[in-house]
Amino acid sequence: MAWIYLLLGGLFEIGWPLGFKLAHGSSGKVLWIAFSVLSMALSGLFLFMAQKTIPIGTAYVVWTGIGAVGTLLIGIFFFNDPASFWRLFSAFLVVAGIIGIKIAS
Repeated sequence: MAWIYLLLGGLFEIGWPLGFKLAHGSSGKVLWIAFSVLSMALSGLFLFMAQKTIPIGTAYVVWTGIGAVGTLLIGIFFFNDPASFWRLFSAFLVVAGIIGIKIAS
């Protein structure tokens, strides 16, 4: 169950920068900022729950990795962020590092 909590925490970690991005130039600025704050709280809560059984270092790397790579991909697919070889290769290295840490723990 802890890994499900960690996955959920990582997904909510994507939610807060997305909410901040959507708040720019939006008539619903306050709602998107509230969405960001709620995402932060839920992200932290799920990380807290996951750390009951998953080592802190492993949990943190997976949690931030999901958030970082997920946010990068949302930027590429929905906000026309650049998708250069080096950005994608670097994201691949993050994922490879997460897998390596999971295997080692």
